[in-house]
Amino acid sequence: MRQAEHALLADRRAVVVGGSRGIGRAVAELLGNQGAAVVINGRDEAAVQDTVDALQAAGARATGVPGAADDERVAAALIEECTNTFGRLDILINCAGIAEPPGSSILQISPAEFDTLIGAHLGTVFHTCRVAAPVMAAQGHGAIINTSSVAFLGDYGGTGYPAGKGAVNGLTMAIAAELKGHGVRANVVCPGARTRISTGPDYRQQIEDLHRRGLLDEMTMRASLDAPPPHYVAPVYAYLASDLARDVTGQILVAAGGFVGRFDRPTPRLLGYRDHRDSPPWSVDELHTMIGA
Repeated sequence: MRQAEHALLADRRAVVVGGSRGIGRAVAELLGNQGAAVVINGRDEAAVQDTVDALQAAGARATGVPGAADDERVAAALIEECTNTFGRLDILINCAGIAEPPGSSILQISPAEFDTLIGAHLGTVFHTCRVAAPVMAAQGHGAIINTSSVAFLGDYGGTGYPAGKGAVNGLTMAIAAELKGHGVRANVVCPGARTRISTGPDYRQQIEDLHRRGLLDEMTMRASLDAPPPHYVAPVYAYLASDLARDVTGQILVAAGGFVGRFDRPTPRLLGYRDHRDSPPWSVDELHTMIGA
């Protein structure tokens, strides 16, 4: 491990939610390698401890808080652990997530399954950011990086997963706008990487079925079945956490292997305009001409 005083994130303190496995672990390891002290979180206590041990063995400062961070008590404990153990909170990274049930769609998903998915994605981001934001605002700096997915576009079907990820995008953009004046940045990464969620026979069957149904084209299907290892996307998180990205906030980025992209901010395209003060409402036929033709 390089010497912390020469590292990109020297003397930074970070919380990585979902940092015990997959993308989160790759991010936590890179942050530690770049000089940050890291609080590791995950649902599996043994996996959390294994990651903490690995970071410490490599020379990083690390500690762990197991539990599901969509529980506000766990979210609060994570931030408190970072400030109490390491003295400050500079970086919050949310990488936690769960997969949609195999074959899930609006045609058969249960309300309980949907609520679980929304809680794991949107709830985790809300609870951790709610606790971290006042801490960062009070100190006048901080970086929040939340994890979404290109699945928010709906191309992969599903219900609670794309809905939760789309909501993470909206919440993060609102956080970025609200906290910019406090010196706190907030961004989103939509990663593409091989994890437990994106491997196995159920996942392969789901992707191939989406292709058969016409939701995914051939290239997207093949890319989804041959995702790169998590350490290919970790540098994007490290960059956004660093001072190199001091002017980057309110961005939704895509990182998948060697591909890095950015979603442009949605803006409405003019289809028609009338001044309501001297014109009647559009007729249904007129709207059809503008929208449906």
